[in-house]
Amino acid sequence: MPAHAVFTVAVEIQQATIESTSACRADSKDLLSGLVVAFAMIPEAIAFSGIAGVDPKVGLFGAFCLSLTIAVVGGRTGMITSATGSTALLMTGLVATGEARGPGLGVQYLMVAGLVTGLLQILWGYLRLAYQMRFVPQGVLSGFVNALALLIFQAQLPQLGLDLHAGGDGHAGGLLPHGAQIPIVWGLVLLGLVIIYGLPKLTRLVPSQLVAIVVLTAISIGFSLDIPSVSSLGTLPDGLPSFTVPFGAGGVPFNLDTLGLVLPTALAISLVGLMETFLTQDILDDKTDSTSNKNLEARGQGIANIVASLFGGMAGCALVGQSVMNIDNGGRTRLSTLFSGISLLAMILLAGPWLKQIPMAALVAVMISIAVSTADINGLRNLRRIPKSDTSVMLMTFAVTMLTTPHNLALGVLAGVALAGILFSRKVAKVIQVEAIDVSDQERRYRVTGQLFFVSKIYFLQGFDLHDHPEQIVIDLSAAHIWDQSGVAALDQVIRKFRLGGSEVSVEGLNDESLDLFERIGGQESAHA
Repeated sequence: MPAHAVFTVAVEIQQATIESTSACRADSKDLLSGLVVAFAMIPEAIAFSGIAGVDPKVGLFGAFCLSLTIAVVGGRTGMITSATGSTALLMTGLVATGEARGPGLGVQYLMVAGLVTGLLQILWGYLRLAYQMRFVPQGVLSGFVNALALLIFQAQLPQLGLDLHAGGDGHAGGLLPHGAQIPIVWGLVLLGLVIIYGLPKLTRLVPSQLVAIVVLTAISIGFSLDIPSVSSLGTLPDGLPSFTVPFGAGGVPFNLDTLGLVLPTALAISLVGLMETFLTQDILDDKTDSTSNKNLEARGQGIANIVASLFGGMAGCALVGQSVMNIDNGGRTRLSTLFSGISLLAMILLAGPWLKQIPMAALVAVMISIAVSTADINGLRNLRRIPKSDTSVMLMTFAVTMLTTPHNLALGVLAGVALAGILFSRKVAKVIQVEAIDVSDQERRYRVTGQLFFVSKIYFLQGFDLHDHPEQIVIDLSAAHIWDQSGVAALDQVIRKFRLGGSEVSVEGLNDESLDLFERIGGQESAHA
């Protein structure tokens, strides 16, 4: 074989070896990152189950099924989907209503809500809802995350012995700390927070939340502390999730009454879940300097929620904290998301007896840290510098969420968007200007500049002297645009009143779109020059 051919083969082998080594390194980073994320997902899934009022296995099965499914059908690689606080908070009312109808029906209604949520999210994906979500202002997002943070913190108060609804049933009383248990729980929570916020200053090799759980559990077991633990919440999984349909025998009826009961919750979960998912997607796109398909992700979230609900898991959405953790640890592909789900279930099955002994105080510490990281602390610090309109939108979103019963994040977002639209319209309305120019004693020219629509029409009308009627009036709209029926009606009103006063009115400069709109729905002839 010629020397140059041998050299070429050697170079190709070396290049293939380098590529193979790089691929192996990338895969190992994805696997390791998925394992670390799984450790962080377990306590949150259990805690979010407690918020929703269901057994820990519902949140854990949900986290497992969501991770595996979204790894295949999701639109953003490396993003972690699991049970979340924002969706869990929306489930509490439905679960309570279901339990009031019959023991165990709360979970069944929740599964139906998850199925409807998935169908709605698939629909939103095909309707390209992501494009509309781009117009949600920053004030709404700030109010949303601040309300979510307060609700997560508020949900931990009963576990601190501050139950605002004390006097409930015996089951609740056995779950919550009381008497001498309260100071012990407070001490453990404070220690957990010290570990969570102090350990990262020393090392970030291990998630500080996981270390806090291990330390507090060791203290609880070592000193045989009589305090509420994860086993108080309900049963943990002892096997793989099984396919279950929530209708029929042992489930809920398949009728319009069931749909009417679950639809408000499902609609709220579908919208709030996608909002948090798109927010997470934007963060990851920015960190990785890449782009991803949000409408594909919306459909993927819907499919994942349907799968989770059919296997006994609660619906969820993307997790900001775990997704950022995955990217920071080197997780870039679908493999990291897939392995996080597999690792989570493996750890649950292998370490089930140990997980049952985790004190609720450890989970409270974790959830408090999540509440703090969720809140828009920077926005609150700069509240005086932010425009008053943005502050008003943030407060509206926050207030509506907190004042509704049960607390409704979706309604808060809608209220915030509505207020933002009103405030923006008021700003835009003042942009229109009408300048009067007396060409001669018999002719007056009105030059209109700006956008004419339902909000600005009042300022448009105020620019004309409708009580003075010179012989000739020219309305110059070459620097204006008519957007809607209200704008047409305003121009029509000006022309009519001038003509009734005996003036000859002509309109000039209308662009093609405005002219077409005016001629289709205007009551007066355009007299367009």
